Amino acid sequence: MTRKIDIEQLCADKGLRITEQRKTIAKVLGDSEDHPDVETLHSRAAAIDPNISIATVYRTVRLFEEAGILERHEFGDGRSRYEAVSESHHDHLIDVETGKVIEFADDELELLQKRIAERLGFRLVDHRMELYGVALDRER
Repeated sequence: MTRKIDIEQLCADKGLRITEQRKTIAKVLGDSEDHPDVETLHSRAAAIDPNISIATVYRTVRLFEEAGILERHEFGDGRSRYEAVSESHHDHLIDVETGKVIEFADDELELLQKRIAERLGFRLVDHRMELYGVALDRER
């Protein structure tokens, strides 16, 4: 379910000033096929531009998050991890042994969540689902 997102364009759409370092960080984020934390983002960005400091990455991530460009996730590993805000809804399955995050969408599950909310007297307006598991081929 990996998708390449033009974060630089999202910044322009939101009226954010895009410096060269922000452009590099935006590219790294947009090209990420995982949900990197700030340290990983810094490592990838610094490989492109060694002058990018970890503080710059922290500030940029916070700016992008406040602008509604990035979404922060806490997957139980003590690190905030990030992904671009997506037009299409998806949920996450986290491998508790490796930390790998798998994105998935399931129409049947979405309908069930809506029905549960209605049964409890609510109209579902948003939700976030995170499943935590161990790969069956690694279980003993």
